[in-house]
Amino acid sequence: MRHGVRLGVDVGTVRIGVARCDPGGILASPLETVKRGKGDLDRLAELVAEHEAIEVVVGLPTSLSGREGPAAEAARQFAGRLAGRLPADAVRLYDERLTTVTAESGLRAGGVHGQARRKVVDQAAAAVLLQAALDGERLTGRPPGEIVRESS
Repeated sequence: MRHGVRLGVDVGTVRIGVARCDPGGILASPLETVKRGKGDLDRLAELVAEHEAIEVVVGLPTSLSGREGPAAEAARQFAGRLAGRLPADAVRLYDERLTTVTAESGLRAGGVHGQARRKVVDQAAAAVLLQAALDGERLTGRPPGEIVRESS
């Protein structure tokens, strides 16, 4: 397992959930929700610097069959723009199937409802995504997902 903080990013059309893990890559925790739009990439780059993250794992929404649709294309484009703001090979795409469903379920089970849940579900989804990526790396010994190259 590589040593260093990683950020997990769940990109939505309105909000971006962000999570972080400890330097040992053991546990992912919700961090922040960033408003999607002007300044979102700047804020993510600030969070990378602030937490001295070695990597950002961006969720790639695919269907249950593994096919990629418009949401996956949008995530790829966003990840490419983010990669342009960070050091080479610092952004990876990772399959995020069912992360929001898992996050919603966990929040409901924890008694978080209504407006309070809407405020944190994106962060929770990012934490589920990042935890899955960390667990995958620990299991296989390989970094998760695919490296993203800069795009315009």
